[in-house]
Amino acid sequence: MSDQPTERRLLGWAWRNYLRRRMPMLGIALLLMSIEGAMLGALSYLMQPMFDQVFIGGDTGAVYWVAAAISGVFILRASAALTHRILMSWLGERVTAEVQSDLLRHIMTLDQSFFQVHSPGNLIERVRGDSAAIRQIFAGVIAAFGRDAVALISLISVTLYIDWTWTLIAAVGTPLLIVPVILLQRAVRKTSRISRAVAAQNSTRLDEIFHGIRTIQLTGSEAREAGRYRDSVNQFVRAQLRTEAGSAGIPALIDIVAAIGFAGVLTYGGMQIIGGEKTVGQFMAFFTAMALVFDPLRRLGGVSAALQNALASVERMYAILHTRPTIQSPVPPRAPLPARNETRIELDHVTFSYGVDPVLRETTFTAEAGETTALVGPSGAGKTTIFTLLTRLADPQQGAIRIGGRDLRDMDLAGLRGIFSVVSQDAALFDETIRDNILMGRTDVSPARLQEVLEAAHVAEFLSLMPLGLDTPAGPRGSALSGGQRQRVAIARALLRDAPILLLDEATSALDAQSEALVQAALDRLSVGRTTLVIAHRLSTVRDAHKIVVMERGAVVQQGTHGDLIRQGGLYADLHRLQFKTEV
Repeated sequence: MSDQPTERRLLGWAWRNYLRRRMPMLGIALLLMSIEGAMLGALSYLMQPMFDQVFIGGDTGAVYWVAAAISGVFILRASAALTHRILMSWLGERVTAEVQSDLLRHIMTLDQSFFQVHSPGNLIERVRGDSAAIRQIFAGVIAAFGRDAVALISLISVTLYIDWTWTLIAAVGTPLLIVPVILLQRAVRKTSRISRAVAAQNSTRLDEIFHGIRTIQLTGSEAREAGRYRDSVNQFVRAQLRTEAGSAGIPALIDIVAAIGFAGVLTYGGMQIIGGEKTVGQFMAFFTAMALVFDPLRRLGGVSAALQNALASVERMYAILHTRPTIQSPVPPRAPLPARNETRIELDHVTFSYGVDPVLRETTFTAEAGETTALVGPSGAGKTTIFTLLTRLADPQQGAIRIGGRDLRDMDLAGLRGIFSVVSQDAALFDETIRDNILMGRTDVSPARLQEVLEAAHVAEFLSLMPLGLDTPAGPRGSALSGGQRQRVAIARALLRDAPILLLDEATSALDAQSEALVQAALDRLSVGRTTLVIAHRLSTVRDAHKIVVMERGAVVQQGTHGDLIRQGGLYADLHRLQFKTEV
């Protein structure tokens, strides 16, 4: 597949996936557009009897039918226009919402490597900003072809009926449009692509500013960040102005051609009227038709630029939706999920790298079912990467990871992730109520079971301080709660999930002593009966683990209990001395 799909491929994709099944309603809208467009031809044609029979001929009988006909044209045109605009607005909004849902659903299936190169702001712009192109296609492109193309045909039919020679003279400058229009279309597509990319940069900048507002204020960086955003916005303005200039160029060229044509027709046709070869009514009908021609023609000229602008966004959505995850569930699964008492974890000579340098090097260890295994070592030793591989957010380049003796890659992916509960240092809470953050959409939890979880996770202890109890909003990213409260909500979520394997990643490292004691008590209760892997820098929190795995530079350098490792000396004993300043 080419990096930049052709216009035909993009339009075909949009048609197959989003437009074809809505063809009945779209067909009705197109019929109404055709009626609206055809009425312009009827109006211009009625100019001939209005001038020749009524104004010049003085036919009083013709006054009534000409007035009724012109009124009918306007009423029919207004009714058709109102109805098709409502239909097209509905279709545009529905299809846009569907595209946004499809984009989000697909993005959530992609690997972590994808999110390392696509920032949240960029992806927000893809979902919200680029999908607005669908509205543009409905509001501008389809409407122009359905209404303005018919209007153009009906008006040109009138001009040809009156005098084909006049029509040819009016169109004499049309060939001059071909090359400039093609060049402008290419320029608009290119500048639109740049404009959308810069818009994504702006969204990324805002996302970083709002998420880092505390750091910005504490470091006095407001002016710096405002300046960086201003520069980014100015870049977008320049790109957008180039796009708009290209889009405006096509209608401007049409107006120049119109000037040439009108001058020719007025000169040639005026002489014929003076010579008595043509009537004033014929000229007025022709003149009205030609005057009305250039309005839909200008819109059709502009629609080519609008289409290129929209296709630049469609191209970006197409690229996202055709990005395939490398981590996929085997179909059918080659191994069943392990039973609750068969959750022994084995890493067998696992090597993994995000780039050139390996993060894990021939890593081998086991974590027995129902026991607690701690992973300790300096930052960058690869501890968190092990959690990433266990949950198949990434796969190792070499070696194997097995649970219950079965390779993870042979199991159903959704089922595999369902056997893990994860509590990390940065508890991921959403801007919903505390209840919603614990239940995470579950509707099968009884009040008694929920209360049991709240007590076990020590959430019940601070609920009385909350203005709405469980229904108190947690705030964006849980900002309405303290660090300890956020951790306890995350633990309650994990307890409710009741998964057989528990992964704890620095779950207490950022807490004060009092909060740490409460959270540690909740974690101790959570780990009972589960296969638990703990990442911790504070060795005091893991000294009672059944096994401690010591890692350095992606490799396992020591294994054993706390007492064994202290007696052995080595890295663990060194880390212990650094933290406690005493020999054990």
